Amino acid sequence: MARRNHRSKRVASSVKQLPWRTVTNPYSPIEILSADQVETIIDAALGVLEGQGMRFLNDESRRMLAEAGASVDDSTRMVRFDRGLVLEKLALAPSKYGLRARNPARNLMVGNNNIIFSSVGGPAFVSDLQKGRRPGTYEEMCDYFRVIQSLNIIHQEGGGCFEPMDLPPETRHLDLYYAQLTLLDKNAQGYALGGERAVDGIEMTCLALGIDREELAQHPAILAIINTNSPMQLDNAMSEAVIELARAGQIACITPFTLAGSMSPATMAGTLVQQTAEILAVVTFSQTVKAGAPVMYGAFASNVDMRSGSPALGTPEYTKAAFASGQIARRLGIPYRSSNTTTSNCGDAQSAYESEMSLWGSIMGHANLVNHAAGWLEGGLTASFEKLIIDAEMLQMMAETLRPIEVNDDQLALAAIAEVQPGGHHFGTSHTLARYETAFYEPMLSTRQNFESWRDAGSIDTLQRANTIWKQLLENYQQPEMDPAVDEALRDYVARRKHEIANRHQ
Repeated sequence: MARRNHRSKRVASSVKQLPWRTVTNPYSPIEILSADQVETIIDAALGVLEGQGMRFLNDESRRMLAEAGASVDDSTRMVRFDRGLVLEKLALAPSKYGLRARNPARNLMVGNNNIIFSSVGGPAFVSDLQKGRRPGTYEEMCDYFRVIQSLNIIHQEGGGCFEPMDLPPETRHLDLYYAQLTLLDKNAQGYALGGERAVDGIEMTCLALGIDREELAQHPAILAIINTNSPMQLDNAMSEAVIELARAGQIACITPFTLAGSMSPATMAGTLVQQTAEILAVVTFSQTVKAGAPVMYGAFASNVDMRSGSPALGTPEYTKAAFASGQIARRLGIPYRSSNTTTSNCGDAQSAYESEMSLWGSIMGHANLVNHAAGWLEGGLTASFEKLIIDAEMLQMMAETLRPIEVNDDQLALAAIAEVQPGGHHFGTSHTLARYETAFYEPMLSTRQNFESWRDAGSIDTLQRANTIWKQLLENYQQPEMDPAVDEALRDYVARRKHEIANRHQ
């Protein structure tokens, strides 16, 4: 849990950013399915659960589902669901809920037209221009958190930007939680790899917020990704996490890994059926554990490259699946998650256009959570410092695009139009001068130099500019304040749990 001693004397950052604000989508969603087609997909998913069912590897999950009325075969570990049971449990799930942060000014709302931009979570590697692609360390993870804290457009940390490979795997989640809770005052996702890790996150969050489990259940602060093992299976670790999250009233974002042609059928309609069936099975399980537990429809449907078998992300298929998944989630009445994805191995043009396709599908599909919104490379294997900045620029541009055009007497600017003679210009009008600083979006990353100025300044490209920006943000990072007694309680909890886990493994 080492902490870097940053300068006590700070200089104001010159990085141009939009101020912190939550984002809502005022535009109508893009809907590529008819209402009848949405119903057909949902009906087919319910049919899959009735006839085929889903395998639950965890014994307790099957016991609970059997008590709820599902048909359980313990020899195959398959669970079949009557559609009436599924719809009954689905009706218990809330359509919206809050998500609190350590800083109340950064609390979030999930549902309706609210959009949360979450940073990358889960890669095995980290990269930057100087050191290249490599296994990450705890201190590097902390630096990534510091940059995330410094980027106003990112609302939530994504549950561990990359694995700190210099820490023991049995206890590194404790150091992750400590870093999240002390280096950030934004909301941060949980680490739902098993019930024990989920419980540690719940307990440490209560300590950091100064609340008990009852208040945490009333005002959730943890959202964790629950990945099914597509096709049609939920493993033991994820089942345990669903149980602990539901009991604590925290959010399970249920996300199948449905890649058309490999983990799901080689058609988007078939993939959407399977994705919906897997989500509905786990929603039913979650509501069986605790009625009203918050859940989310997590979509990650895309296709594979049929020649290589590798995932293809940021594709037209991905974008269409994002639009369609949003329609299905809205029909089911639960919040919706999508992602910013790319298979590019570096922060090049491919990484930008695939991410732009993903963001378009996510945002205009009305995702409530855009997961991996900033920093993702290499199909999710790498978190990049430079890509974090490139994506933040795109997110700022998206957020500004979502601000409606105002039409009123002031904005119509009729006096300014009358003031300027034909063939003149508006640079010097009082209307323009009054808006000199605020009229248009000011980019954080993009350059607007002419070629000669850009060449004479060293021909610095996007990656080099992004490298400069994240380092500047890191240099100017200021750690959010925390009561020393709370910090000490968190440290004591980590030390105690590490001791317990070490003794168990001896």
